[in-house]
Amino acid sequence: MNASVSKYLFRSLFVSYLLSGILLLLLSLALYQLKLPEAQVTPAVYAIYVIACLAGGFLAGKGIRSRRFFWGMTNGVLYFLVLLLVSWLHSHGELADTSRLSVTLACCAAGGMIGGMMS
Repeated sequence: MNASVSKYLFRSLFVSYLLSGILLLLLSLALYQLKLPEAQVTPAVYAIYVIACLAGGFLAGKGIRSRRFFWGMTNGVLYFLVLLLVSWLHSHGELADTSRLSVTLACCAAGGMIGGMMS
């Protein structure tokens, strides 16, 4: 992987995490104001993952300009892996159930791939 590809991937990952941080902050404010139940919060978190990976995949595809769907999906998978690592470190080595992890991976990879194809 050459320097320009890694530069665009890191930049798109940074934008993905920045966007997800902003959107999660807005979700927490809405949760505080509206007192939403957890059943409504979980789909919103998945939607934030998709939106953040879609934006990152779009930027990765726009910057790299070849095999855009692949680099968008790569952005989504890297987003998931960093999210998984931070979650694992935060929970002292325990992970969530595999069904929740697989849904999160699918959301991140699909969002990134669609973003890459849209670029």
